[in-house]
Amino acid sequence: MKVEFAPVVLPLNRRLQTAAVLQWVFSFLCLAQVCIVLFISLLFTRLWLISVLYGVWWFIDWDTPSKGGRKLPFLCNLPMWDYMRDYFPVKLVKTADLDPRENYIVGFHPHGILVAGAFTNFCTGATGFKKLFPGLRSYLLMLPLWFRAPFFRDYIMCAGLIPSDKNSASYLLRRKGGGNAVVIAVGGAPEALDAHPGAYCVLLANKKGFIKLAMEHGAHLVPVYSFGENEVFDQVQNPKGTWLRWIQDRLQSIMGISLPLFHARGVFQYSIGVIPYRKPINTVVGKPIRVEKKEKPSSDELDDLHQVYMDALSKLFEEHKGNYGVPEDAHLSFI
Repeated sequence: MKVEFAPVVLPLNRRLQTAAVLQWVFSFLCLAQVCIVLFISLLFTRLWLISVLYGVWWFIDWDTPSKGGRKLPFLCNLPMWDYMRDYFPVKLVKTADLDPRENYIVGFHPHGILVAGAFTNFCTGATGFKKLFPGLRSYLLMLPLWFRAPFFRDYIMCAGLIPSDKNSASYLLRRKGGGNAVVIAVGGAPEALDAHPGAYCVLLANKKGFIKLAMEHGAHLVPVYSFGENEVFDQVQNPKGTWLRWIQDRLQSIMGISLPLFHARGVFQYSIGVIPYRKPINTVVGKPIRVEKKEKPSSDELDDLHQVYMDALSKLFEEHKGNYGVPEDAHLSFI
């Protein structure tokens, strides 16, 4: 394979964009493991007291992730997120107002490999969420596993990430006065295994937990489609029925996390690596679907609202696909 190296002379802003994305990829893939090793290693050095004191703090602070976390505007508005936004670039597109007196469940599709669009739009201030939707606070759900990693849990909480379990979401959705937008990558980790360039399928056909959650709290549903999310990485072909997909599905069922074999470019060359390609991501926020509160919805009521949501997502995709290079004959499919 011929390696295509990056030019030696590049504008500083492009170098800074790559650096910002590099730290994000590192944080997503490696930082939790580094923090665990650091926590354990310190116990066997003269700095053991740091881990002991943190352990005490960790015990006291154990429930904070499931109670809204600890989002810090300062961290969310650091200049490095602007560089990350401009790397792709990422753009947040508004199609309707969201009343800040209400609470919302925002369904994000598709998951992609590393949910780059969801993080940039809803965990940072780089794309102007606060200006587009004044009065709303966004929280992105993440696998609870990562909130068991020392130090790392505090970092991701500061960015507005909370565990993807019912209790954590319910804590925000039952707050009176509204103003909370709980963002759920509905397809979750399994959907990442289908995140191939040119794929327009979402894992939604049997996903009704978020629908039930919305009805139980009277939270309005907001469909979101992120055009370009599947384009920023390549993935080894793994169609259902192959030995690779069987292994990936088994590991996902055991570990709770998916392991897509993805690749893109490197830092100083464009041929191979885990840095995403510079391809635009346009995240389109659809119109809210009003939901009446019903603490014990029937199966038929869940099915009806689930169908309304799928229809709204399909309509959103069809109305905007022409703006973002999607072929006219491409349609959204549900798996």
